[in-house]
Amino acid sequence: MKKDTIAAIATAMSSAGIGIVRMSGDESIEIIQKIFRGKKEKNFIEEKTYTIHYGYIADGEEMIDEVLVMLMKAPHSYTGEDTVEIDCHGGIYVMKKIMETVIKYGARPAEPGEFTKRAFLNGKIDLSQAEAVIDIIDSKNEYALKSSVSQLKGSVQKKIKEVREEILYHTAFIETALDDPEHISVDGYGEKLKEIVDKLLEDIDRLLISADNGRIIKEGIKTVIVGKPNAGKSSLLNVLVGEERAIVTDIEGTTRDVLEENIQLQGISLNVMDTAGIRETKDVVERIGVDKAKTQANEADLIIYVADASRPLDENDEEIIKMIQDKKAIILLNKSDLEMVVTETELQKKLDKPIIVISAKEEQGIKELEETLKEMFFHGDISFNDEVYITNIRHKTALQDASESLKKVVISIENGMPEDFYTIDLLDAYESLGSITGETIGEDLVNEIFSKFCMGK
Repeated sequence: MKKDTIAAIATAMSSAGIGIVRMSGDESIEIIQKIFRGKKEKNFIEEKTYTIHYGYIADGEEMIDEVLVMLMKAPHSYTGEDTVEIDCHGGIYVMKKIMETVIKYGARPAEPGEFTKRAFLNGKIDLSQAEAVIDIIDSKNEYALKSSVSQLKGSVQKKIKEVREEILYHTAFIETALDDPEHISVDGYGEKLKEIVDKLLEDIDRLLISADNGRIIKEGIKTVIVGKPNAGKSSLLNVLVGEERAIVTDIEGTTRDVLEENIQLQGISLNVMDTAGIRETKDVVERIGVDKAKTQANEADLIIYVADASRPLDENDEEIIKMIQDKKAIILLNKSDLEMVVTETELQKKLDKPIIVISAKEEQGIKELEETLKEMFFHGDISFNDEVYITNIRHKTALQDASESLKKVVISIENGMPEDFYTIDLLDAYESLGSITGETIGEDLVNEIFSKFCMGK
């Protein structure tokens, strides 16, 4: 059955050195044959795959642009179909003109994500790998990129496949035994199965635990700056961002709302929020800002507490110290350029957290803050190594469903239920895990996933 040949501009629609128009489908080679002009006449059907050809794209007698044409024949291409990429000059008009030409000669515009969707449907990648493609495109930091590349290579697929194979083996054994009780016995099998299911639950729980770290790797660390008024929170944000984003004055209560910025420190992505100074206030607007600050701090992955070293600790500091006692936090003893009346020792008695002496005004201590963040990122609760990380909420939900089904198997075994009860929940777990790789997933969900992709990918 012949499939439509799809085409899309695969690079950004802006002026650049190079633009790419991509085609995939049964007629790709036939179309390029019609519109390509080289120094010598070529028969692209006879040309080898993975070859590059220099020439021009033309619509009849009209020469459009000087190009390089890359030929990738099925099944050795990204989509598994005959694929042609036209590297042209990166002008918006010329890319559109070439796109119009390939459509005129038989292609149709691709839908968002349709190239990757075809790669999935043609068995080149599984669904977890396909979703990793868009994660690579959307990566905001080095570690998000590493995690996404790892998933594209099949790290999630491999782990899920191992668990599913184990489930399928024992499901098949039980059903075979029940069909042929004369030759295969299931006596005592429940006890053996419980050990196996407990191990599978450990594997799934390990993946679920990684989901929080996966979210942080993918989305960045939600970091909230707190402190009493005029402690230097906004000055710190400006230093970290590298420009004057927050208004800084000597007037207490200048910051009344939450100001959010995304910054990169040592390859780590931080979603930093500057908040209103925490204190008791009768000002209605400021009080709303203070309440927002407390809410954001409560939901933060990391809190940066800015303490004013030039003023004694007061009841506002005590409230903050109490608020962050059980939180992942760093204390910055700010205004070290002034006479310090608060010491590291004094704060260490109150909080067992990293303390760094800084001056936001003089930009001192910022390097140490970066190193401390990196240290916490790698060696604390937030880390990145060769472990498989779950960064997709859909995958997390499927793992949770599989875990619940396997727990039901354990309960059935402990209650001495018949063996056919085990297989019902084992197959439910098998189905849930299959939805991660796309082996047990409906067409509607597949379409929804790929609709979120950019055009040309």
